[in-house]
Amino acid sequence: MLATILTTQLEGIKPPRRGKVRDIYDFGDQLLIVATDRISAFDVVMPDGIPDKGKVLNQISAFWFQKTAAIVPNHLISIDVNDFPAPCQSYLPILAGRSMLVRKTTPLAVECIVRGYLAGSGWKDYQKSGSVCGIPLPGGLKQASRLVEPIFTPSTKAETGHDENIPISKMKDLIGETLTRQIIEASLNIYSFGREYAEQKGIIIADTKFEFGIDDGQLILIDEVLTPDSSRFWPADSYQVGTSPLSFDKQFVRDYLATLNWDQTPPAPELPPEIVARTRAKYIEAYERLTGKKF
Repeated sequence: MLATILTTQLEGIKPPRRGKVRDIYDFGDQLLIVATDRISAFDVVMPDGIPDKGKVLNQISAFWFQKTAAIVPNHLISIDVNDFPAPCQSYLPILAGRSMLVRKTTPLAVECIVRGYLAGSGWKDYQKSGSVCGIPLPGGLKQASRLVEPIFTPSTKAETGHDENIPISKMKDLIGETLTRQIIEASLNIYSFGREYAEQKGIIIADTKFEFGIDDGQLILIDEVLTPDSSRFWPADSYQVGTSPLSFDKQFVRDYLATLNWDQTPPAPELPPEIVARTRAKYIEAYERLTGKKF
């Protein structure tokens, strides 16, 4: 049985701030972000982890940070554990492969979502209104249809529960018109670059979420980028308009949970070993296809 790392606590270091997946350690003007093997579905963290999931997410993000640095600066300093602060050196077996040292920024209070295909909540919205987050779209589109041009649909960042979609005018009220314009341009450019690259590797990136921060007046891409957790990854060879495509992420988990009499509130049910194994295999396949490296 493969081991999972669900939580970390580095002795002698201030306890981390924990997200759904990441443990974040504060080292003054730098942060150490550790991607655990936790997995959430329907905004609830499962009791079981997916072995090596954190390593996959960390290394895919590092791959994209390096690829997109010419489009917009990002917070990545290093994923080499030898570069980490001295107190981390006693924990290299835990940190290796699943952690990155980054610049600390002031995060902006918006989620930056780019949609290139009609899926998920966007598809539901379109069925009701012919638009997605207030953006009108042509008639006659089907589930998983590719949009003529990707669209930017921001949301607020919720500490718990679901994020709330907001119009771009509200985003301007929150962070200002200049920053909004810069973020929209950066988000669309990163997504377009990533989508084109991934298509050459047999992966469709249907949509994705970015986060940005400010450091010394400069807009910085932060958090994760173009991972199976922050994006919808579809295998190109099985993609078909009018269906809900297969995916490279936690779809096996969501599909399994949908068969249960569970109300999508904590505590979450345990996951069968076969669901864990199939989900792990999909994450690793996404990494290997994108990077061309063996995991």
